Amino acid sequence: MYGIALDLGTSGFRLQLLDLKTKGIIKTVMTMRHPLPGGNVIDHLGFAIQVGQDSANEIMTHTIHKMLDELHIPLSMIEKMAVCGNPIQLSLFQNIEIRDLAYAGKNMQRRLGIENVKRGLMIYKGSEMFGKDSGLDECEIIVLPSIEHEIGADALAMMVKTDFINQDDIAIVTDYGTNAEMALKVGDRIVTCSAAAGPSIEGQGIKCGMLASPGAVSDVNEEDGFWRVTVLDENMGPGKGDLIDPVTGIIIEKGEVQPRGITGTGVISAISLAISTGLIKKLPELPTGKLVLGEGIFLTDEDIAEAGKAIGAIRAAHLTLLIESGVKYEDLKYMYMSGASGTYVDAAKGRTIGLSPIFSKEIVQFGNTSLELARDVVLGNYKLQEIVDLADRIKADHIMLASNETFKNIYACELSYWTEGMQAEMYNDFLEAYGLPRLPDVTHVPTIEQRVNKDIEDTGYQGLAILKDFDMLIEEESNGCMQCLMCERECPEKAIHVVPKNGHIYVDYTAHLCLGMSCKRCIGACPVKAINYRQIRAVSAGDLSVV
Repeated sequence: MYGIALDLGTSGFRLQLLDLKTKGIIKTVMTMRHPLPGGNVIDHLGFAIQVGQDSANEIMTHTIHKMLDELHIPLSMIEKMAVCGNPIQLSLFQNIEIRDLAYAGKNMQRRLGIENVKRGLMIYKGSEMFGKDSGLDECEIIVLPSIEHEIGADALAMMVKTDFINQDDIAIVTDYGTNAEMALKVGDRIVTCSAAAGPSIEGQGIKCGMLASPGAVSDVNEEDGFWRVTVLDENMGPGKGDLIDPVTGIIIEKGEVQPRGITGTGVISAISLAISTGLIKKLPELPTGKLVLGEGIFLTDEDIAEAGKAIGAIRAAHLTLLIESGVKYEDLKYMYMSGASGTYVDAAKGRTIGLSPIFSKEIVQFGNTSLELARDVVLGNYKLQEIVDLADRIKADHIMLASNETFKNIYACELSYWTEGMQAEMYNDFLEAYGLPRLPDVTHVPTIEQRVNKDIEDTGYQGLAILKDFDMLIEEESNGCMQCLMCERECPEKAIHVVPKNGHIYVDYTAHLCLGMSCKRCIGACPVKAINYRQIRAVSAGDLSVV
């Protein structure tokens, strides 16, 4: 019999097939993007609220089914599945109340009758989640508990699967992603918060960006006056890429692995190297408007600014945790980094530009702790009550950054630094003007320990499969459409297609390519307002012929 560990990440899903008898990993399947429209968790939430939660749930469960099909086993042989993720992803998967996650204000929640929504440990039958005759009818599905309103089971995982939870010294742990969950441990006290860093931290929202997957530039280093790029190979390991002049784009030496794009850690590495070598003298301006990292792969001034906003949000959150908890900067000892970005980023480079506190004494890098915790639960390495007790213990101290004045003031400084070229000394002056402690001068070099070499260290003896074709569309009837195709030309992701059928005109959006609620450029481009991105439904591409 088999078990399934499932991580519902904001920028993609990761699934592992487990042998319940040997407790070994057989195979790993991952998606290149999240199946729902949008580039971040707020987009996914907005899509579900405006378009319909049933449609969002259908797209997600359909995608998981597609991932299971990649395992090539009878689904009836899957006995148990554990699911980990942030509160929004888990709620969409369970198809439970989500409006409280969109409206943080207590008065609004009271008016809507959605106060105190419980997101604890839940156990379902497969038929409840995937429908009858899905092949998973009797499978036990365990949805791991969230900690707080915006701190999910993935945050619980990063605390459990690192040394953080047992640490006596002051420590911060962060799961780097579009929604960067983090926690500070001071003695027995644990303080949590979540920074909406945005998709650029994982390579999305960047012109040539992509998730951490084969073909992604994950690191850049100086070599003989030029830049050597590191590219993830087919096994998600670091491969030797081209040696290139980043200003002219001339390739000095061809590498062993050719890049297809750049992931978030590559962006961070390139920014750090450009600053340290003097290519960037004033943020976010590049010498010729772009940095070239391969054939057709480059970073623009706009990319630098976009990444800077994400880095700035994370640094502002780290500083807020320390300040609001009464901890002096210099007392921080450990910084734990988890998630794909926390794994592949060059920690020394990330530290110099604010991705982790420059004053921490030791940095420890981990992989995908969310998938690891789900796997441990399936294999019985943790009792479920242990997980519940730990989640309950951590609920007490949580900082809502959206309403926190310390965070707002620090992030204002970050925006000025990254998008307006404000110098570091002026940054400190502004902190002081806000009544906040200045960043200290740091001379020590921290100890850096990389516990794993890959985001998913063990992909199983059958290796890694990447699901690229999700086979899901969202469809809207386009009354009054002139078939001018201006919407198709305007779409930055080529996600939209105008399709005449049975005497009607429809617009089909490829769900995982569409940027969703934060874009809507197609709506603005339509001269006759024939689409509104509201009256739409999810549909499998295979079913379109009978619509």
